[in-house]
Amino acid sequence: MSETQYKVPLMSEMAAKGEAPEVLFWVGCAGSFDDRYKSVTKAFVKILNRVGISFAVLGDEESCTGDPARRAGNEFLFQMQAMSNIQVLNEYQIKKIVTACPHCFNTIKNEYPDLGGHYEVIHHSTFLQQLINEGKVKLKGGGEFKGKKITYHDSCYLGRANNIYEAPREVLQALDAELVEMKRCRTKGLCCGAGGAQMFKDAEKGNKEINIERTEEALATGADVIAAACPFCMTMMSDGVKNQEKEDSVKVLDLAELIDKYQEES
Repeated sequence: MSETQYKVPLMSEMAAKGEAPEVLFWVGCAGSFDDRYKSVTKAFVKILNRVGISFAVLGDEESCTGDPARRAGNEFLFQMQAMSNIQVLNEYQIKKIVTACPHCFNTIKNEYPDLGGHYEVIHHSTFLQQLINEGKVKLKGGGEFKGKKITYHDSCYLGRANNIYEAPREVLQALDAELVEMKRCRTKGLCCGAGGAQMFKDAEKGNKEINIERTEEALATGADVIAAACPFCMTMMSDGVKNQEKEDSVKVLDLAELIDKYQEES
């Protein structure tokens, strides 16, 4: 793999040269620090570089959007984190942001405007759909998933919160695989159990964890791959697959990872 495919320009370096990127890639906490989701960041960066998209990241200047703090009820911490990020974004005169995290997407798009942060914010599923539709991302036929089944788990913050249902599915339909739906999908999709800061607390008493229930629904489709578009969902569904002892036969992959596997070299 060439170093060019992993090239990640810093916003500070571009600004110092008087340059401005087409989009700012908001990596997010998971994409920066979670070992599993780092691979999604790398896959998306490779796609951007292959297509020739001018992008940059904030690097050390990026901090948590404040989403977990607000969902957990700490409004003061949320506003501190949000205002810090907005100050940085506005200083760089950022106009367009793309992120692979629905939580970051929802917060920056829908909640930052109240605090003075006004940007065009795009989730990577929509961005990938646009690149495919425009013919900028061309996919090779065949591959390890040719003829196999893929099911897609709707992220709450992407689906019900922002009404984005078709973009991820259009991305998956571009692959040589069969898209199979769970009974609860789209507007009636079942939460993975991590949203609303539930990711960071102990489970409450009950008969079954939500992520186990959701994973069972995914496995019932007979899918070989559970496609996700959210780091929270990725963690919960991966844990569910391990709980069902299916990790050797069923993979949980992000849209960017699937596209990266089959993207033709420019």
